[in-house]
Amino acid sequence: MTAAESNTGRAGPSVRRLILGSQLRRLREKSSISCAEAGYSIRGSASKISRMETGRISFKERDVEDLLTLYGLIDEEERKQLLSLVAASKQTGWWHRYNERMPKWFEDFVGLEEAAARIQSWELQFIPGLLQTEDYARAVIAHGQPQASEETIESQVDLRMRRQKILGGTNPPRLWTVIDESVLHRTLGSVAMLKKQIERLLEATQHSHVSLQVIPFSRSGYVAEGAFSILRFAEAELPDITYIEHLTGALYLERPDEIEVYGRAFDRLVVDAETPRGSRQLLEKIRLDL
Repeated sequence: MTAAESNTGRAGPSVRRLILGSQLRRLREKSSISCAEAGYSIRGSASKISRMETGRISFKERDVEDLLTLYGLIDEEERKQLLSLVAASKQTGWWHRYNERMPKWFEDFVGLEEAAARIQSWELQFIPGLLQTEDYARAVIAHGQPQASEETIESQVDLRMRRQKILGGTNPPRLWTVIDESVLHRTLGSVAMLKKQIERLLEATQHSHVSLQVIPFSRSGYVAEGAFSILRFAEAELPDITYIEHLTGALYLERPDEIEVYGRAFDRLVVDAETPRGSRQLLEKIRLDL
């Protein structure tokens, strides 16, 4: 089985671009050809090759064919498999119908999240999106976008609820999230809504593929100054990706040294937090006190 054929399961267009890009990079480096030389061969630039190899832009079949020839790939079957990813990478994901109300920079995250084998996240302001109730999600979105129309808010709530379906599928990712205790005391709306949200967290932790840890006030961690998520994939050719969202966009980090920094930060947060069992006990206590 070729690397291209290993693309199975929940992989969508975002992941297919990453797989194809990683294979093109492997072939280019094996041929000792620079990004500038490869770019020139397809009437482009070194920057274009870099964006192709990191899956940040769409592919043209002619460009991929020319690059495969330049890299000396003559095996017809392997060429066919790689070229088939060009068409597959252009297919629209289920989230396409939300595009008008979803930032362009968030589209890739939705596709990568759906294909990840493991998701590790740190949140210090809100409940993680994959574990939010519909009412909680609506409150978060409405507070963050006070000028947004009701239609826009409902569309984003619907998108968030649809994203959560990956946790109930036949091959769900392993979700491991750490949150600051302050998140559990921030009502945003009514106390009743927060209580239902905490009950939702308790329910989620009953599943073996979901782990939740809480860092109590007495040990609030400062190892990471902001929220982040690390996406890890089953496909060996795909790099781990750290996702960091800000007000006007998002960062997608995939260099090994960057991933190592965030991986170590997450490990430290896990050590600082209550154990999963202790976290459930804390959730129960807060729920009873509401």
